This record gives sequence, structure tokens and C-alpha cells, in this order.
Amino acid sequence: MENQLEEIYKKLHEQDYKITPQRQVILKAFINNANEHLSAEEVYNIVKDQYPDIGLATVYRTLDLLVDLDILQRINFGDGRARYEFSSRTEHHHHHLICLACGKVLEFDHDLLESLENLITKKTDFQITDHQLKFYGYCRECKEKAPKKP
Repeated sequence: MENQLEEIYKKLHEQDYKITPQRQVILKAFINNANEHLSAEEVYNIVKDQYPDIGLATVYRTLDLLVDLDILQRINFGDGRARYEFSSRTEHHHHHLICLACGKVLEFDHDLLESLENLITKKTDFQITDHQLKFYGYCRECKEKAPKKP
């Protein structure tokens, strides 16, 4: 955790941004909830207990800055709210499984698109820098709760 924070602080410093207490507490919220895809409102609810003077506008501005610096990635799961997770250019892509009933978001770590990306690049000379893949359906719990069809 400390190494990750130090790397982020270094990146902010290199871009002439201060390491404010608000930025620190927001970044720690993501580190402490690394398996979640947090919305701005969820981040606000997490950090306001530790930093009561923080405002929702500050959270939004900080998230925008962290996206601009490629520290966080903004993701839209079709629920009307942007969600955020750490960007990682060193790891390969993961994909998201989104439950239409409860809204749970699961990560699927196998990148099935690598060969397709290579084929597209070879055929079109198009340099792909990123992609997102989302699957919509029903998680195990919601699928089990649903009435069985005859």
C-alpha cells in the first residue's frame, strides 16, 4: 500500500500538484477498497468520516485530476454513475461482469481480446491503446433467487 501511495505521490509531484490531505484520504479510500468500483458519492461517504470538511465538489475535482493523470480510470457501467478504479498500464486488461438485478460488478481477469487486438493492428495498422469489455447478466446469487422457468 505504501509503495503504491509513494508512486502516486511522485507522479503528482512531477506534474506540480500538491499532496493535499484531501487527495491523500481519497487515494487511501481507493487503496482500502481496491476490489470495488467506487462512484464519487461512495468515495465522499467513505472519506467524510475521516475528513469532515471535505465537500463533494472536492471529491469530483480530485477524481477528475486523478483520471487526467492516468492514476484512476473512469468506467461507465450503464447505471448512470461514473465509477473509478486504479489505472494499471503494467497489468493486462480485466473485464467486468455486471449484474442487472443487484448491480454487483465482478472482475474477469482473462483477456480474451489480445489475439483480436493483434489481428486488428496487423490488418489495419491501427495502434490500440486501450479497450473495455463489459458483460451484462445475473450474478450467481440473483440467478439462484430468480423463479425457475418450467
